[in-house]
Parts: sequence; C-alpha cells; structure tokens
Amino acid sequence: MDLQSPVTALPMVGPAYGRRLEKLGIKIINDLLHHIPHKYLDLSLTSPISRVQPGEMLTVKGKVVSMKNQYTRSGMKIQIAEVADSTGQITVVWFNQPYLIKNLYEGVRVALAGKVDWYGRKKAFISPEWEKITMGQKGIHTGGIIPVYPETAGISSKWLRRRIHDAYNLVKLQLSEFLPRETLKVNSLLNFDDAISKVHFPKNTSKTGVGLKRLAFNELLFLQMQSLKRKRQWQKNKVAAKLKVDSTSMNQFIEVLPFKLTASQEKAIGEILVDLKRDYPMNRLLEGDVGSGKTVVAATGAFLSFTNGYQTVFMVPTQILAQQHYETLKKLLQSFKVRIQLVTADMKVGDIGRTDIFIGTHALIHNKVGFDQVALVVIDEQHRFGVEQRAHLTKIVGGKKSAPHVLTMTATPIPRTIALTFYGDLDLSTLNEIPAGRQKITTWIVPPEKREGAYQWIKSQITSTKSQIFVVCPLIEESDKETLAAVKAATGHYEDLKKVFKDLNIGLLHGRMKVKEKNKVLGNFRSRRIDILVATPVVEVGIDVPNATIMVIEASERFGLAQLHQLRGRVGRGEKKSYCLLFSESKSPKAFSRLSAMTKTISGFELAEMDLRLRGPGEIFGVAQHGFPELKIAKWTDIELIKKARQVATCAFDNPTNFPDLFKKLSDMQKAAN
Repeated sequence: MDLQSPVTALPMVGPAYGRRLEKLGIKIINDLLHHIPHKYLDLSLTSPISRVQPGEMLTVKGKVVSMKNQYTRSGMKIQIAEVADSTGQITVVWFNQPYLIKNLYEGVRVALAGKVDWYGRKKAFISPEWEKITMGQKGIHTGGIIPVYPETAGISSKWLRRRIHDAYNLVKLQLSEFLPRETLKVNSLLNFDDAISKVHFPKNTSKTGVGLKRLAFNELLFLQMQSLKRKRQWQKNKVAAKLKVDSTSMNQFIEVLPFKLTASQEKAIGEILVDLKRDYPMNRLLEGDVGSGKTVVAATGAFLSFTNGYQTVFMVPTQILAQQHYETLKKLLQSFKVRIQLVTADMKVGDIGRTDIFIGTHALIHNKVGFDQVALVVIDEQHRFGVEQRAHLTKIVGGKKSAPHVLTMTATPIPRTIALTFYGDLDLSTLNEIPAGRQKITTWIVPPEKREGAYQWIKSQITSTKSQIFVVCPLIEESDKETLAAVKAATGHYEDLKKVFKDLNIGLLHGRMKVKEKNKVLGNFRSRRIDILVATPVVEVGIDVPNATIMVIEASERFGLAQLHQLRGRVGRGEKKSYCLLFSESKSPKAFSRLSAMTKTISGFELAEMDLRLRGPGEIFGVAQHGFPELKIAKWTDIELIKKARQVATCAFDNPTNFPDLFKKLSDMQKAAN
C-alpha cells in the first residue's frame, strides 16, 4: 500500500464508504492525508470526575456503571450512562444513538471528552466524544488536541480520525521529503512528514499552523509546477509562422487609429510583437479592465499577421461577441483593405473564400476554417478555453509539433497572484488604464422603497436625453449555463416592466433565443427602436451600444463585484453621462458593504482583489468558476506563499538535477490523476 493506493484498500473502507469519501474529494490515500481539519478541540485537560465543573472542556476516564435507552414522549431515544472513577460518578447523555448500548456496556473502561453541562440537576457530559481504553494505546478522540474535519452524510469526524490514523501508520515511511534541505530552510518550511503529523495529530495548537503552511505550500507548488511544465512543453513546438515586424507599416496602422493608445496598450503591443518574432509560438494572456481596449491590441497582432501574408482567427464564446468583434475590427482595419469574415452557423465551408481574419465561436471556427495559413489565434474569454482546446491547435509538420501564435484575452480582472498561478503557462500582459474620453459611471444602490422613484427617474432620462436602458436579471441557479428558470425570471420581469413603462418599447434577450432572434433584438436596440432591453447576464458580453447610458441590475447582491463591474461596463461608451443602478432587497450589512464599494471610484482589479478577500475566487469568475480550481488547503489571499511557491517551481525547472525527488513526486501525482 502506498500514497497512490485507493482509499478502499484501507481496513474498514468498502465501496460504500469509498463513494461517500469521493464526495469530499478523497479517492486515494494521499487525498485522505490532505483532508485537513477545519478546527481543533482542546480536550487535553484530563481531570478526576469529582473535580469537573460545568462549562469546562476536558477528558475523564472511568468505568461504565450503567447504560440504558430512555424514550421521550416525542419518540426520541436518549442513551444515558453513568461512568465512575475512584473519585466519583458522572452522567453521560447521547441522543438517538441506540447502537451505543452494545458498545458501552457495564464494566467497559472508557475515556469521555467534551463540554460538561447540566442535565436536570446533575453535572453531565452531553454528546461527548468517547473511546474504549486499550492498554498501551494512546487515545485518538480524547485526551488531547482533537481535529474536527469537513464531513458528509455517513462520514463523521470520528470515523475520519480513525481512518487517517490507520492510513498514516501504514504509509508514514513513504512520506519522504521531496524538497532540498536548503529550500525548506530558506522558505521556513517544515519537513513533509512532520507537517502531516502536526496537522492530524498535534500535541498543541501552536504547531498546527506550521504544518498547514507546509501543506498549503505543497498545493501551490504543484499548481505552479503543472503550469510551468505546460509552458515548457508549448515552447518546444515549432512556430507555424515566424513573423517579421515592419516598423513603417506598424506605425502607419497606429497613426490612423481614431484615438491615442494608453501606456499599458503600448507596453502590451510591444510584448506581443517581441513574441511574434520568436522561433516558438506565443502563448500570452491579455487581461484588461472593462473598456481598456483589448481588441485594438489584438488587432495590432492581426495586422502584423496580414502584412506577412498570413491569416488570423478570432475565437469567441458567443455569436453576439463575434458580431461585436467583426464590427470593431472592420472600423480599425478599413484603411488597409484587410478582408474580414464573420463565420456563421449557416455558412458553408466552400463559401468562406480567401480571408485575412476569421471571426466566430470556437465550435464554428474549428468546423469551418482550415488552419494551414493561420499565424495567429486570438481567443476571447480565456477561462472558457482550456489547455485541451489549445492542444487542438497543435499539429505535426515534418515530424515536429507546430502551433500558431496564441493570444488569449479576458475581460475579467484577475488578481495578479491568481493569474501567475492558474495561468502560469501563459505570459501575462495587463491593461490597467481606461482610454481617454471614457466617462466615469455614477453608481447608486436602490433599496425596495426607492424602486418606484427610480422607475420615474428612468422614464425622465429616456424622455429628456433619448437614452436607452439595460435591465439585467440574475441567473437563478448556480450555473454558468442559462437555465429555463433564469429565462422565465427574465421573461417575467420583461412582462412586469411592460406594465410599468407602458409608453416605451421594451425588448427581451436571453441565451435560449435563436441567433437570428438575438440579432434582430440587438439590431432594434442599436437602431433605437427599443428603449429598454431586458437581458440575462449570459448574453451581456460584447453588447456595445454607445447610446445606452443606464445599466439596471436586479438582485445585485447575487453577483460578484467583478461581474457587476463588467455589467456596468456595458454603458458609458458614448458621450452622454451614464449610470448604474444596483437594485437589492437584501438586508445584510455585509451585502450592502460590498455593493457600496461599487459606488466608489474603484477599478475592476481592485474590486476583484476585494471579492477575493471577501468571497473567494469563485466570485471573480462567476458562480460556476468556469474551471477555476478550488484550493483545499492554501488560500488565494496568501500572496507571499504563492510567490515563494512560484520561485521554487521556477528554480526547479531551471535546475532539475537539484530537485529529482520533486519531479518524481509530480510524476506520481499526474499518473494517479490519470
């Protein structure tokens, strides 16, 4: 038996328990040893029975004098025992655990641990931890610092303590250290075996922290190692097209732009142009705040591909966003006769013809576009396009793997520490400035009592300034896919608003509509035939209507701050003053405090950092996280530990002969995962 053995190989763990453990993410023994306690009970104080006092947390040892079941009027079974030592006797009470009668019969020596309270007029233990006393064996559940674990139906902390104890004893000789002694010393890390021991079997609570730190470091380190391994493997690919940069034509392109580039745009373009000249393909993530101008940066790379006689492909998650990119790129590149093609579902492969830039959804592009002459692939919404899809872009040419340059973009501001860990296989460029001319959007929180007043104000804005309004309804269920319930919610609100705004034109947009229906609604909205557009958030990305100046978000407390910021970014794109109204019926002070951050001048990156601290990484990407990993032990907020883990991972790849055990450990983990 070893760390990679299935947990069902342990004594007393059959298939049924195996299925239950899987709900906790535990499949192999290594998973079990890394299932860490969420708290500890200090039951180390041991006392004679005669001296125990109500309110104390402690352990006593004695003999069972009597044990019986007692029924209440409601039919509940109560187990009542009397336990005695040489100094006295105490009552012990459990609820609905009739099996205890067979285990704790008269004469059995037992240790009890928990809080002493009153039962009637008697001092008593209420539902304490217990275990039989066996000569020569130390207690697991009593008489020390006792770990309490995350549980699931049919799996208690007591059961887990015993299984972890058994597993540790069976494999502890295999818990060998895999990091060099110097690495441990420099980073103030505990030995691996000691860390496992101190987390699960602590002698005092002061040592659990250092054990947890080491296990958290391991978790971050292996994430970083996997990312860097993918990066090195990608760099072994032969570039499909090594591009030459003609400074004259690039300057011409930048000069005809209808706006001045920001400093961060210029920096990102410089980084991309350096990548495009290399012998191995680019693999870069471009992350930018709402409205920071990512598309023009990507267009620069597409223009370079065009001047070298190659094609570019833009892959996006939705047809609406494809349409948006198509229109933007046409404006940016119209002076240079670049042929741009929007790939649609009803288009036949033979109809595509000679094109310089293809734009479409991931599925359409893969089905209808040949990649032979493609030098650059731009992937929007990176977190929906993972490692496996990127591997599909790689092909074998002349016995060697070849791949186009890849630029992935996300409009979701990701805290840098997360980006460098989860996207460690990508080089990172960040746009952290808003182009000149973009106005600040005024944001208000609207409680229920102000809803009617808000509706009157919206009417006046539409009448006086001819503005248009977005109304976004939340997803009802925690899913990144639009459910029928969510569509019904949006449809119901649409019907309600038609009664409120009788004299205005109201449209409805949701993900279950056909593409033609969506395009018709959007066309009517852009041409101002619709005053108010009710939509679900699934379709909000890529809708760019400069005349839309008010964003109304229903049940805003259900969204993460970064999501709210993205929705807000749909307005403020024209010359008129823009507003965002956060409707909320929540009475939670915490929810109000979060939403209040939206009313201040805070960037998307600052909001993402705030969400990371307050609500965890899932909120940065939305309720379903889009494949973003949950950390079991480490925290994304532990920036220093993340940095240290990255430094060690980089050092290991640069000096592999110094880290043989680490690479063996990584290999074993990957084999177990497969």
